[in-house]
Amino acid sequence: MRINRKQLLTVSALLLIAISVRVLTFQFMHAHLNDQAWFQVGSYAKFDRQARAILDGRQKLFWIDDPTRTDLVQYPPAFPALVALIYKVSGDHSAYSVQLVLWLADLLLSFLLIGGIAFTAFSWRAAIASSFLVALSPLFAMYAAYPSADLPATWFVLGGNWLLLLALQHKHVRLALGAGLLLGIACWLRVNPWYLCVGWAIALLAFVKATSPVRLKLSTAVLLGTIVVIAPIVIRNYLVFPDFTATGGTIGANVWEGLGETEFGRKNGFRFGDDKMLEHDRTKMNLPPDAELQWPDGIRRDRERVRESIAFIRQHPIWYVGVMFGRMWGMLKVAGDPAPYSGSSGINVTSSKCLPPQWHGGLVAAGVNLLGMIQSVMRYLFLPLAAFGIYVAARQDWRLSGLLLVTVIYYLVPGTAAHTEIRYVLPMHGVLIVFAGLGIEMLFRAKAQRRGERRKGKLT
Repeated sequence: MRINRKQLLTVSALLLIAISVRVLTFQFMHAHLNDQAWFQVGSYAKFDRQARAILDGRQKLFWIDDPTRTDLVQYPPAFPALVALIYKVSGDHSAYSVQLVLWLADLLLSFLLIGGIAFTAFSWRAAIASSFLVALSPLFAMYAAYPSADLPATWFVLGGNWLLLLALQHKHVRLALGAGLLLGIACWLRVNPWYLCVGWAIALLAFVKATSPVRLKLSTAVLLGTIVVIAPIVIRNYLVFPDFTATGGTIGANVWEGLGETEFGRKNGFRFGDDKMLEHDRTKMNLPPDAELQWPDGIRRDRERVRESIAFIRQHPIWYVGVMFGRMWGMLKVAGDPAPYSGSSGINVTSSKCLPPQWHGGLVAAGVNLLGMIQSVMRYLFLPLAAFGIYVAARQDWRLSGLLLVTVIYYLVPGTAAHTEIRYVLPMHGVLIVFAGLGIEMLFRAKAQRRGERRKGKLT
């Protein structure tokens, strides 16, 4: 296949923009990994301690010998193991080595996965447009340089989404099984997508154009793939801890903290922030000075938070629905000031943020500032483009668009039932970028059509 000049220029522009935005954002985050305003230093410290314990032989990769160590079940086991592997291979036992490895991997994976979904669902033009949006995205650029489990989990969720689309189109059980397997792997990194398999299974039942037995086989395959992969974690937790937890002892903390985000919640004793929640536990339960959120007796304490939070929500259900709508907007909002408690949606690159002082003037600085201005414009256009793309997709193929929207709805609705941050919903934004890419393609197609009509009018 020969590449013409226009295609070569397009690919070159895409590579230039992607590398420029990613390198500049990496520079900014590299300088702020010790700044709690930009990076969750405390959360990473837990992964760092576990990784060092694995390397020293004080902690196993998967199994937990001590049933009192409820802190070890707070997060799934894959990311501490990945951090330990990076430490061992690189010889650098710091967040900077993890940052570099994940950043390098994402230079290929986010573009491949989001572009692949757009190409499979719509067209190669939509894939190119989606790739440009990923290249310009402050959100994906920031979390590519953010050493956490969020982005690796996103790769597997998006990979599963891609296979799910192929299963819809080709009706192959193996593709549906593969989608479930990838989703299960994502759950080894982040607990957030745990129940997405149910949504995907329902979507295959509802949207696949086939006989009932075929749809049932595809739906079952997705569920089975996810269950098989996550089963070892569930079985381990059941065997190790007297108080069983399937997903780890963090649900109650997130719901409790979510109530603490609101003024009404704070008036009723809830607090936002791990330190304030721990202070509450120490006062209420007379814990030792070295107590942590998930230790000692972390699972039972988390269940108590769930009971306390659910009781309060039941007393004020209409109010809480309004709280959830506010969180939904915070998860969608990528332009302007971020919503409170939702985390950063990234930075627009500028010379002052991303370049050394001696480079703050001149052509390079002007180019960086121009790139940041383009990012700012695309931030404000993103949601309208995505909404337009969803409309177009629904008109073109409601089954396919419905399947894609399941992931969006999962992260947007049940995903906001508790405290959440925008980095938790990166898979949702990956899918929205696909819809926005379709929207851009249709706008360009409409413009080309009008241009063709004008030319025909002049000729006649």
